[in-house]
Amino acid sequence: MPSHRETRHLPWSHEQMYHLVADVARYAEFLPWVIATRVKSDSDTEMVADMVVGFKQLREKFTSLVRKVPGERIEVEYLDGPLKNLENIWQFASDGKGGCTVDFYVSFTFKNRLFETLAGQYFDRAFRKMVSAFETRAEELYGNSSSSAAIVAS
Repeated sequence: MPSHRETRHLPWSHEQMYHLVADVARYAEFLPWVIATRVKSDSDTEMVADMVVGFKQLREKFTSLVRKVPGERIEVEYLDGPLKNLENIWQFASDGKGGCTVDFYVSFTFKNRLFETLAGQYFDRAFRKMVSAFETRAEELYGNSSSSAAIVAS
């Protein structure tokens, strides 16, 4: 089962980064391989959303339950689609200086062995690119980060 963990110190507030990650409806605007999203229901603490992802001719839709602790944590629980399971957790913490630390973790298994094999070959690089896309989006929304963003651990 492929997994990836990455922690970044970023110059934006933990609230800003939380809101950016919680805005699933806009993922197709900036995330690589996300073709479309549809939020089925949304509240301050929970969301159900569909996401269509694709690479070349491969396209898959999956549905997730997103549990939210505003400003602190987002947990994604897999409901339906091409996966056997998915665990995705984002944690946001203030650094006390106006910036924050973002901890990202994802682990999943595809039902289809071919997809699992392909994912294993590209998984780490793909998720690093995805996390970087969130950082780039934060720069667009909240201003230039200069060079103070750094990968803390991977």
